Amino acid sequence: MRRHELTDESWAVIGPLLAPPRMGRPVRDRRQVVNGILWKLSTGAAWRDLPERYGPWKTVYERFRRWSADGTWDRLLAHVQQHSDAVGAVDGTVVCVDSTAVRAHQHAAGARKGGQDRPGEAIGRSRGGLTTKIHLACDGQGRPLAFTVTAGNVNDCTRFEQVMARIRVRRCGPGRPRTRPERVAADKGYSSTKIRTYLRRRGIKAAIPERADQINGRLRRGESLCRLDRAAYRRRNVVERCFNRLKHNKALATRYDKRARHYQAMVTLACLRLWLP
Repeated sequence: MRRHELTDESWAVIGPLLAPPRMGRPVRDRRQVVNGILWKLSTGAAWRDLPERYGPWKTVYERFRRWSADGTWDRLLAHVQQHSDAVGAVDGTVVCVDSTAVRAHQHAAGARKGGQDRPGEAIGRSRGGLTTKIHLACDGQGRPLAFTVTAGNVNDCTRFEQVMARIRVRRCGPGRPRTRPERVAADKGYSSTKIRTYLRRRGIKAAIPERADQINGRLRRGESLCRLDRAAYRRRNVVERCFNRLKHNKALATRYDKRARHYQAMVTLACLRLWLP
């Protein structure tokens, strides 16, 4: 078994969700196909360069494309998070939110326009050239809970509520999914009245420092400064370490996919690997 391939313990968690149908023609071994996709995620190489041990590259790519379209990767991630929550491995005391920019390779440009459902394919021009941005929320242990992918020139604070709305850790038994952490830690880029009101309305404490201009404005108006829980804010570095581990995958550290849904599937698969045993 190679470094990027699934272990027996990991396959035991997600294998039942990828079981082939009982009727129909025989299909290729699902574990072999997933290992081929993980090889692509780890190396960032072209699909045509897939080693022969994973089967025909066209078969692996078509399976990846099909599972990306029908939400299979999202269901696997939700299942693994649910499995981890059942054993108490999800730290909901604090959720850390941040974003990272990813350089888009020249092969990622030039996708055929598909109307309003694919506006720009999440590629935008910033100071680093054509980039894509990953907005991520992780738990207190640095494991990804939810994310969204946008163009690289999108402001961080505009996607905060969207990322928070995607946090849904389902329970194994009865009960609503976990959607509200105790507090949220983020940097000054998320310091806005709208975000603080959103968190206050949901009963979530904010560990977000104010910008210098906001502090000066409050002092001029004679208002009190927002209280900062420095102990909680110091835990914010776990999201930076999470991005570091995610970018060990070369297909994620540099975007090669033309379609945003394919790159988003790669990010989901990288997040899934961080949750698997």
